Amino acid sequence: MKKQKKTILVTGGSGFIGRNISEFFRDTATVIAPTHAQLDLLSQDAVNKFLKENEINYVIHCANIGGNRKSVGPTDSVAKNARLFFNIAENSRYYEKLIHFGSGAEYDKRRSLSQISEVAIGESIPVDDYGFSKYLISKYIEKSENIVCLRLFGVFGKYEDYEYKFISNSILKNLLHMPVTIRQNVYFDWLFIDDLMKIVRIFLEKNAKYPAYNITPGKPTDLVTLANLINSCSEIKSDIIIDNPGLNAEYSGNNLRLLAETGSFQFTPMPAAISELREYYCSIIDQINSDVIKKDEYAKFCTIRPQS
Repeated sequence: MKKQKKTILVTGGSGFIGRNISEFFRDTATVIAPTHAQLDLLSQDAVNKFLKENEINYVIHCANIGGNRKSVGPTDSVAKNARLFFNIAENSRYYEKLIHFGSGAEYDKRRSLSQISEVAIGESIPVDDYGFSKYLISKYIEKSENIVCLRLFGVFGKYEDYEYKFISNSILKNLLHMPVTIRQNVYFDWLFIDDLMKIVRIFLEKNAKYPAYNITPGKPTDLVTLANLINSCSEIKSDIIIDNPGLNAEYSGNNLRLLAETGSFQFTPMPAAISELREYYCSIIDQINSDVIKKDEYAKFCTIRPQS
C-alpha cells in the first residue's frame, strides 16, 4: 500500500523561509500555505476554525513581525508575534507537531553572543521588542510536548530580501560591477537555506530530546571573508570598502546539541553555498531591481559598535 502523504501547514509561506519550505516539501508532502486573505493568523477564531476543519499533521511556523532593517518605527512585534504563535499553539490537539523558528536575539543582542549555548537562555532578557517576543515564545515552548524551537542566527539563500541581506546584496553588487561596502566587520553564524530545509525534515521525522536548538554550523564567518569569497567565485572583482574600524558584536551559537540530535549533520561549505547562490542570481539577473542595489537604502540602519 502506498504511504499517504503528510499534510504540512506553512505559515508565512510567501516569505523567505516559508517559500523555501513550501518548495522543498511539495513533492513529499501536501503543503498548505494560505495567504493572509485566506487565513488571518492574528484572528483566534479564524485559526481555530482552520485547524479544526483541515487535517494537518505538521505546522511549520514562519510568519513573523520585525527583526530586520526594514522594521523601522513601531511594529507592535511583541503583541503580534505572540498572537501569531499562541493562536496556533493553543490548538495543538489538531496537529502532531509544531516547528517554530526562534532567533539568536532571544539571548539578548545588547551583548556579544559568541558560540552561545541553549542553556544561556534567560541569563540576559532582551529589551528589544523582537528579541523579547521570541524569548517569551521560547519560554512557553519549554513546557510544551509537541513544539520545538529552532533558533536561527543568520540564514541566507534564494528568495531572501536582496535589498539588505548581506550575502545576496553583495553577490548582486559584484554582478553589477559595484564595490561591496561593509559598514563594520562582524562575525555571524551563517546558515545556508538548503541546510535549514534538511534540518527541518529531520525534526519533523523524529521526536526531539530538547525543546530548543541553535541551528548553526558553529563556524562563524566575518563579512570581509564573505566578500572575498564572493570575489573568488566571480570573474568580476569588487572593491571591498570598510566604513568603520574594528569588529561589531559577534552573533553566533553553540551547535553541539544540534549535532548530537542529528548525528553530526554535514553543513554545506561556505564557498559552495555562495557559488550556488551566485548561479541562482545569474539566472534571474534580468528580474533584479538594480536601482535598489545601487541606492543601498538600508545600509544606514546598520548599528555601529564604538571601539575602545
